[in-house]
Amino acid sequence: MTAIKGKVTEPGPSVSRCGEYGDDLFSTSHPWSVYGLTDDQVDTGMQNLRKALGDNGWKITKDGKAHSAGRDPEIHAENRTEQFAFHVTAHKGGGNQTMLNFKVVSACFRAESASALDGEY
Repeated sequence: MTAIKGKVTEPGPSVSRCGEYGDDLFSTSHPWSVYGLTDDQVDTGMQNLRKALGDNGWKITKDGKAHSAGRDPEIHAENRTEQFAFHVTAHKGGGNQTMLNFKVVSACFRAESASALDGEY
């Protein structure tokens, strides 16, 4: 949705228990970054996301500055149909520090059993 190219971090999504609701409930989380970008690519990626999120079933719930020292631009969105929330923060500054940081988190879902979640990461 950003329509930009850069290097992408790994390893991938993780699974965690939603223990406050029951041992057999879990959510997934997938943080990653696209780095090695220029400041212009970061700006373009954020602008493209603003349009593409709405076109793909996401509702932007926040579009502004992060509550951090750098006051970096950030977008929060949710897709109630798919039951996911999304957060991206834009970091500028040159080199590998110029990046887009993403995180997608699911709602809590019921596993086949509590033991089915053992060993998941």
